[in-house]
Amino acid sequence: MARPPGPAPPDADGDVVRDPGDPRLAPFVGLRDGDRRVRRPPGTGSRGTDAFVTEGALLARRALAAGHRPLAMLADVRAPVAVPPGLPPGVPVHRAEAGVLRAVTGLGVVREVVGLWARPPERTAAEVLGGARRVVVLEGVVNPVNLGGVIRTAAVLGADATLLAGGASDPLYRRAVRGSMGATLVHPWARLPGLPAGLTPLRAAGFRVLALTPAPDAVPVDALGPGEGERRALLLGAEGAGLTPDALAAADVRVRIPMVPGADSLNVAAAAAIAIHVLLRGGAEEG
Repeated sequence: MARPPGPAPPDADGDVVRDPGDPRLAPFVGLRDGDRRVRRPPGTGSRGTDAFVTEGALLARRALAAGHRPLAMLADVRAPVAVPPGLPPGVPVHRAEAGVLRAVTGLGVVREVVGLWARPPERTAAEVLGGARRVVVLEGVVNPVNLGGVIRTAAVLGADATLLAGGASDPLYRRAVRGSMGATLVHPWARLPGLPAGLTPLRAAGFRVLALTPAPDAVPVDALGPGEGERRALLLGAEGAGLTPDALAAADVRVRIPMVPGADSLNVAAAAAIAIHVLLRGGAEEG
């Protein structure tokens, strides 16, 4: 007898979902839709979301280890160990074939497991600056892959926090989490008002503000060095546009990475890696 229309029941050996229209998978539908998976700043008119997404077993483990609260998991049936160990009881875990996962999520490549997690409360600049000595400030970095790459670099090279200004992307957007290899889940970050007004808490905390620019009259980063004992904030702008004139004017020092004649810029993540290593490495382990 043919099965009546409707969602396929789970297999006897586990919760295997075979119908992309199964209502249990509704929270995972359309994960490429930015409005559903990005927290937008107030006043932008976007509905935003109270969840964020991880892709793959590694990022799921890192999210769980960082204390984030899982809401649901959707795993590839061929990867039975994809779900992170220690998942709290009661968290829905669904399994499906790769084709069903792609049809539901809209992702071209689906890793072992897609996780949905509750967004934590965002911290304030004052909270992340407490005790910090080396911070990165990103103005208008809207590309989530670049933002994730910079935050990963900041975390690995010893920066204490990253501050976001000028409509910078959401560090918990799916592509930012993936691009950072999960660094955005653990590295302290907070939002600032637009620059230069957003620099007020940094000034109050005694930070020296360094603005990265390709301008030929800026100080070479290797001439400035790590500034042992200083509290430093490194400003970086969006790829192409760079920092706004107001942000550059508000800096204590404008710094540049020396490049061959005719070159005008580096990818912002690559530039961040060089500048953080040279200017902020006082917070990283030497060896």
